[in-house]
Amino acid sequence: MIRVITVSREFGSGGRSTAKLIADKLGWKFYNKELVEAAAVESGLSERFIEENGEYAGATTSLLFNLSLGASIGNGSVPMYDKIFIAQSNVIRKIAEEGNCVIVGRCADYILRERDDVLNIFIHSDIESRKKRILDRYPNEGGKKPIEKRLADKDKRRRVYYNNYTDQNWGDVANYHLALDSGKLGVERCAEIVVDVVKTYNG
Repeated sequence: MIRVITVSREFGSGGRSTAKLIADKLGWKFYNKELVEAAAVESGLSERFIEENGEYAGATTSLLFNLSLGASIGNGSVPMYDKIFIAQSNVIRKIAEEGNCVIVGRCADYILRERDDVLNIFIHSDIESRKKRILDRYPNEGGKKPIEKRLADKDKRRRVYYNNYTDQNWGDVANYHLALDSGKLGVERCAEIVVDVVKTYNG
């Protein structure tokens, strides 16, 4: 029985929108910013700080990005990024226990790897579709750094964060049950495919 769906995604692929559609079609709970709010309560850190750093390594990062803030918790044994990851992990496990939910990003696929009721999805797309989606959603984005650079930077930061905490490669299809191209299929069709899989599997 599938009771939890995790959705990982490339920046600009429409992964969050796909996840929300899946939750709506199934009548399940949806966790994106809601997870940030719960992790803030769990950790005592601000929602804004967690939202900006809860699945992204620092902008000028390396594999040692845990030290990039130069701050630690308590006696120095828990770096700030680790505290965020621990808080989010605790929240994700609690949410999964309640079941019937869709969780966006934040290494949820890895955190819940020992559960057999989880379906892990990866949403990706071609660069032109991603550029169009971002510029349509955020019209002023074009006035900042080149959109291609922004897409690459976001994906790099997600990749380093994920690889650091999971010891797996972000975007590697072996980590997911389904990888869907939203540029080719469209967000609506991607959501329909996932819903069909869940309904078929659950009988």
